[in-house]
Amino acid sequence: MFTRVARVALIGSQGQLASDIARLWPESAAGRRGDELVPLPHAALDVTDERRVRGVLSDLRPSLVINTAAFLRVDDCEQEAARAFLVNAVAVKHLAEACREVGAGLAHFSTDYVFDGAKRMPYAESDAPAPLNAYAVSKLAGEHFLRYVLPDDHLLVRSSGLYGVAGSSGKGGNFVETMVRLARGGGTIRVVDDQVSCPTFTLDLAATFLELVARDARGLFHVTNAGACSWFEFAAAIFAQLGLEPEHVPVTSEEYGAPARRPAFSVLANARLAELGMPQPRPWQEALQAYLKLKGHLMP
Repeated sequence: MFTRVARVALIGSQGQLASDIARLWPESAAGRRGDELVPLPHAALDVTDERRVRGVLSDLRPSLVINTAAFLRVDDCEQEAARAFLVNAVAVKHLAEACREVGAGLAHFSTDYVFDGAKRMPYAESDAPAPLNAYAVSKLAGEHFLRYVLPDDHLLVRSSGLYGVAGSSGKGGNFVETMVRLARGGGTIRVVDDQVSCPTFTLDLAATFLELVARDARGLFHVTNAGACSWFEFAAAIFAQLGLEPEHVPVTSEEYGAPARRPAFSVLANARLAELGMPQPRPWQEALQAYLKLKGHLMP
């Protein structure tokens, strides 16, 4: 049972989401009762090394494993599909099998990109996925492996547009920092305006995730900040909050020319949170302001 954990392994501990899970851990229900969080950065555990995964988890004997490791570069996944499946799907299978062997639950994170956007309304956990690109297919395959190997002892959280203070180690930063850098560097900024989702602050995602763990939640949950916007609208909000006035223009996905197709609408309905009586994380505009203050871009 997740509520009786004594030791928790945090895989991918140097990433932006994992960093915020670790930041909030001491004040979480598990942290307050003295449960140990064991950080496992990539250098300590490469999830694609099946033998190493089994050895590390066998030695640690955790009650819960939190996996935040992923191959996140969506466009690169089109050219490196084998690597995407190795990290995002096959490694999840091996992790789940290792967890089953030691009696541990596995918490894992997935993406709004498993949907194709045709619905044009927020996607609930019960909606059928229809991925459009190799990254999304690999993440969906990982979901299936998780359910197949640990049908009754997993927590699966889908989110979208993550940004956090630590930055994404797999992407070399995050969208907010990219926009700030481009705005201060001069030149025209082109931002896609026909892809709508909800950018989500990893600190808010981490807080809700840890509450789900405290409640011994199982199965699939959608967790995002409240509201929705296009990437162009998000960029405009970043500039407005910082008082920056760069030249920025909206472009279509076709004009932008990214190799991987993205869903035009991938807003997630946080339906199962509501079923548990848990609030959806704060509106994305408030979350963005909080991030900018924590990052030092705005005065507290």
